[in-house]
Amino acid sequence: MKALALIATAALALLSGCASIYPTPATMVHQPMTARPEARPQMVSANGAIYQPAQVRPLFEDRRARNIGDVITINLVERTTATKNANANASRTSNLTGGITASTNMPLSGLNGLNATAGVTSEFTGTGAAGANNVFNGTITVTVIEVYPNGNLLVSGEKQVAINQGNEFIRFSGVINPFTVTGTNTVQSTQVADARIEYRGSGFIDESTTMGWLQRFFGVILPF
Repeated sequence: MKALALIATAALALLSGCASIYPTPATMVHQPMTARPEARPQMVSANGAIYQPAQVRPLFEDRRARNIGDVITINLVERTTATKNANANASRTSNLTGGITASTNMPLSGLNGLNATAGVTSEFTGTGAAGANNVFNGTITVTVIEVYPNGNLLVSGEKQVAINQGNEFIRFSGVINPFTVTGTNTVQSTQVADARIEYRGSGFIDESTTMGWLQRFFGVILPF
């Protein structure tokens, strides 16, 4: 019985390990990534009228997000281009010439006519360049998770796409000024403050492009 119990425990451990081979990657966006709207008060028709102020929504009011739990669509139009060049030149030259002329009556008469010349030349040239060009286009719908006292909206959301044996994660969070929201309830990502955008994946394809832990270990400690 003990042997069977050990085998069952080992099997459960293996199964749990297989389930966590491709865990959901950690995120840096604002938490939580969704929020439920507040429950509306129950309709109590105390005055017997059809119109109830607690349940009304103005007929001509737009449907822009303004409350916790409302959704809003973000148009991802990120494009970052950076270029940096640096050049440095330095040179230094020095010369020294000396000679000894002594009278025959002096103790140093044997060094008469001795000449010495020394020179030093130093040059340095350095050149460096760096460039980056990143483009991120797409759409994602997020949820209002908090309304600030000044009316700004803190939004956060996630989109998951399962492709064969891997998952793709698109995450977004940031602070939106309600005046930048269009009539179709959309906003450009370039108009979002404190924006945090992630595009990550999990699965065997992502694992195959990641350096192994042992190789990373030797890459850190090796001096060459």
